[in-house]
Amino acid sequence: MLNNQGEADLDAVFHALADPTRRAIVSRLCESPAPVSELAKPFAMSLPAIVQHLQVLERSGLVRSEKIGRVRSCSVVPAVVRSAEAWLGLRRTGAERRLDRLGKFLEGSNEESNEGSTQLKE
Repeated sequence: MLNNQGEADLDAVFHALADPTRRAIVSRLCESPAPVSELAKPFAMSLPAIVQHLQVLERSGLVRSEKIGRVRSCSVVPAVVRSAEAWLGLRRTGAERRLDRLGKFLEGSNEESNEGSTQLKE
């Protein structure tokens, strides 16, 4: 179970990922680190708007940036991505178990109805 700080961190991560532009930036950064100017290229928005998105990602912990000379370079923080993935994985596992039970139940019901229809033919 997550403590209050862990829940707040997770809230910040999912808030950051709620925006499609930020999700696209994270996807790009999962490939390799990149300078801000390169991250801004595929979007039809101003550089300051991209910087605002990056600030949200940095506050969530998903992305870190560092300035080397005149270039600000960003990279994804794998541990934070893994924590969100683990939280989702736990929920998926429970849902999959319920679906598996439903599938077995429906298979059993289908077999019973097939047996009944076989008996009617005889």
